Amino acid sequence: MRNLLITGVIVVMGLTLVGCSNGVPGKADTALVEKELAKLAPVDLECDLSSLSQNDKKALAKLVEAAKVMDQLFLIQVSPENPELRAELVKDPSAQKHLELFDIMFGPWNRLVEDEPFIGTEEKPEGAGFYPVDMTKEDFDAAVQANPELADAFKSEFTIIEKQNGELVPVPYHQHYKQLVDKASALLKEAATLTDDETLKTFLNLRADALLTDDYFKSDMAWMDLAGDLEIVIGPYEVYEDGIFNYKAAYEAFLCIVDHDESEKLAHVAQYLNDMEAYLPIPKKYKNFERGSSSPIKVVQEVFSAGDTKAGIQTTAFNLPNDERVREAKGSKKVMLKNIARAKYDKCWIPIANTIIAPEALENVSFDAYFNHVLMHEVSHGLGPGNITLADGTETSVGKELKELYSTIEECKADILGVYFVKFMIDKGVFTSDLEDSMFATYLGGMFRSIRFGIDEAHGGGVAIQFNYMIEQGAFFEDANGKLNVDETKVIPAIKKLATRILTLQGEGDYDAAKALIDEYRKVTPLMQRLIDELKDVPVDIRPAYPVLTELETM
Repeated sequence: MRNLLITGVIVVMGLTLVGCSNGVPGKADTALVEKELAKLAPVDLECDLSSLSQNDKKALAKLVEAAKVMDQLFLIQVSPENPELRAELVKDPSAQKHLELFDIMFGPWNRLVEDEPFIGTEEKPEGAGFYPVDMTKEDFDAAVQANPELADAFKSEFTIIEKQNGELVPVPYHQHYKQLVDKASALLKEAATLTDDETLKTFLNLRADALLTDDYFKSDMAWMDLAGDLEIVIGPYEVYEDGIFNYKAAYEAFLCIVDHDESEKLAHVAQYLNDMEAYLPIPKKYKNFERGSSSPIKVVQEVFSAGDTKAGIQTTAFNLPNDERVREAKGSKKVMLKNIARAKYDKCWIPIANTIIAPEALENVSFDAYFNHVLMHEVSHGLGPGNITLADGTETSVGKELKELYSTIEECKADILGVYFVKFMIDKGVFTSDLEDSMFATYLGGMFRSIRFGIDEAHGGGVAIQFNYMIEQGAFFEDANGKLNVDETKVIPAIKKLATRILTLQGEGDYDAAKALIDEYRKVTPLMQRLIDELKDVPVDIRPAYPVLTELETM
C-alpha cells in the first residue's frame, strides 16, 4: 500500500477534449494542456550519493535502467495502445505539450480530472489494459465458474485476461510481457554482480528470477531483510489501476538511499505493533496477531521512481509487501520518502493551509505532524484484518471479498488509524507531546492537499469519506469566515467510531457494508466544492526532475 496523501475526488479543471488540430487528431487545445501541467509544481529532487560506495553507485545506475523498463511495462498495462500513440505524439511538432502530459499521466487520460481524455474522446477502460475492453464483471464471473480449476489464475495479481477464440483466458505476466520482463530481469542480475551489499545482492537475484516466474514470495521475504544503503523496490505491486476488481498488480520501482539516522529515530514505533493491534477499537475476534512482528521503518531519499508509483501523483510513503503470506511470516516494511514529503509540504500543503484553514488552527500545523501521520498511515496498513474466515468457514482475504471497493476502504482505514496511533505514540512517549497540538489541524490541512483529485480514486475516495464523516460528527467545522477549524475534543471519538465501522466490515468481509459506507460518505458536498474552488491556483502536486541521474550516467 502506498500513501499519496491525496484526498477526495472532485473535478477542478474541466477540459474541452474534442477538437481538430494538425498531427494527432482529437487533441485538447495546447493552452488547456499547459494549464494542466501548471497544476504540478516543478521540483529538482536533490539526493546526495556521497554515502554510497562506487560499486553501489554502479549498481544503482544499472537499476535506473531496469526502472525505466518498469515505465514501459506500466505504460502497456494502462493501455496496449499507449506505445503507438506516444510514437505519434513524438512525431507531431504541435503535440509536444500533449506528450509531456501524456508521459506524466501514462496515457491520454488526465488522472487529475477523473481520467478525462486530453487526446481523443475514448474513455479509459475501467480495467485498464488488464482485461479485454468489452469484458464485463458478469463475463469474468461466468468464466471463473466455467473453469473452477483456473479460479486462482483468473484472480491472480500477476495474470492478464485475454480473449482467445471467444473465451476468456488468464495469461501470466511473464509470458504476456516476456520481452520487457526478460530485459528487466537481466538488468537486475547485472546490478547484483556490482553491489557491495550482500542483502541487496540476494534480493536482486531472487527478484530477477521472480520476474520470469511471477512467484514473488522468496524475493519479497528477502526484500524485508535489506540492510544496506540502498532501498530498492521493483516489480508489480499495487492494484489501484485495476478499476474492475482491484486484482491486478501494476509494475513500479522506487530507487532510494537510506537515511540511517532518521530511520533509527523511528524504529521505536515498530516495538509497539502488538500493542497497537490490541488497541484497535474492535472485538478481539477481528484482531490479527498472526502477522509477523518484523516491521522495519526506513526513512529514505528518493533517487528515481518509475511506473505506477508516479502516474500523475507522486507517492509519499509506502508499506510493502502486500502478500499476506509474507506479512504473516515477517510483517511489512514502511518506507518514508522524506525528500518527496518535504517537496509536497512546501509546494502544495502550505499554500492550501494558508487559504482554507482558520488562523487559530493554522498556528498549529507542522511538517513533523504531517510526516508522522504519513508514517502511522503506513504502519496502519499492517494492522487489523488481513486473511479472514467468513461466517460459513471460507478462508479468504479482505481484498478478495471487498473486490473493487477494497482500496478505497483500506486507504480510509489507514488514514484514520494514522491519527489514532499518532495520539497513541504521544501517550506512550515515543512522539513528543508538542505533536498533540498540531496533529489534528495538520490532518485536516492534509486532506485538502489532495481532495481535488476526484473521489473515484482510492486515496481520494477514502479522504472524502473521512472529511464528510468528521464534518457530520462536528470534529471539523466551518467558522463564521468560511474557514475550516477543528474541535479537538471530538476528533478522536469520531475517528474511533469510523475505525470501528471500517475494521468490522473488513473483519467480516462484508462487501455490502463497504458499499453502504462509500455510498453514504464518498460525495462532493457544497462545502467541499467551495473550498476546492478557492484552491484553483494552488499546485495540486509536484513534478520532480532527477538531476542526480546525470551523475549516475557517468558510472
